[in-house]
Amino acid sequence: MAVAQRAVFVGADQTPCMKFETVRVPPLRPGDTLVRIQMATICGSDMHTIEGRRKENTPSILGHEAVGVVVEHRREDVDLKPGDRVTFSIMNSCMMCDICKGGIPQKCRKLFKVGHGFRPLTDECPLNGCYASHIIIESGTAIVKVPDNVTDKMAVPVNCALGTMVNARDCMEDWNGTTALIQGAGMLGLYGCALLNEAGCAKVYCTDINKDRLARARNFGAIPYDKGSPDVPKSSEFDVVIEVCGAASVVNDGIDLLKIGGTYIFVGMVHPQSQLDITGNQIIRKCLTIKGLHNYAPWHLERAVQFISDTAQKYPYETLVSDPYPLQNIDGAVKESATQKYCRVAVAAK
Repeated sequence: MAVAQRAVFVGADQTPCMKFETVRVPPLRPGDTLVRIQMATICGSDMHTIEGRRKENTPSILGHEAVGVVVEHRREDVDLKPGDRVTFSIMNSCMMCDICKGGIPQKCRKLFKVGHGFRPLTDECPLNGCYASHIIIESGTAIVKVPDNVTDKMAVPVNCALGTMVNARDCMEDWNGTTALIQGAGMLGLYGCALLNEAGCAKVYCTDINKDRLARARNFGAIPYDKGSPDVPKSSEFDVVIEVCGAASVVNDGIDLLKIGGTYIFVGMVHPQSQLDITGNQIIRKCLTIKGLHNYAPWHLERAVQFISDTAQKYPYETLVSDPYPLQNIDGAVKESATQKYCRVAVAAK
């Protein structure tokens, strides 16, 4: 029986907060796929958990952004073979409940999320997060092959940030000729810049309080936005605003910038510190549409992989991800992630 290494999160209040273990890989159940992790990255939500700002069950294996290679599978609904390089959804959905059938399988009534401590670690379920050498992908989780022209660095964040932003792009049927503003120049925001640029927006603007992060927006098809500049749109001039920065303080500015009949898409404020100081009057008098969006469906992941392949040579995706730290030095990777030098810091088991 094969063995695997895993970094087990034991709690933000523990020192160290990660414990390294070697475990046996159990026999696969029908529908399971064993994937060897080639590279994983530290998402902002992982940092929230590690730093104690978000509570997850412990002990658990964190990490949900990864690219890997199929080792073995017992799955009939996907054409897979050992050696295929793949990404996978962070959500496991039943596709049978009313929520799934209503088109939002990422909020399934029986939802299980990779790398979020949804299930306890057991001998039968020892590998359900990405900070490990291997992961067992269960039936009900979308798996998508990664094209050869997409490097590991390009592919690794696709199953979180890019999938989510494809979902945001798909909220609008027609972007042609529109003017859009993205609030936030992190991974979500930069992916959003590229997506909207390719979707036919007349102009895509991006804003961020971190000037170094904002400077990257030009490389992804956007214009850095400074409301003090004389040559940028002012109040009531944007068709769409997308919030991806997670800060409730930007919402009043966003509403002010939207045209009458405009659309505001909320993506980043997935935390309790997001109470809004707005009035119904602001929304009603401008006839605004406000859309809340969380994660993505399997079809968004498929479109995300296709998008990254189609634009692999056009945008500098690899610059957003660090060279990988050894998994055994995940503490160093976490410290690097906190500097925000890279949108994502990578780890890999050796």
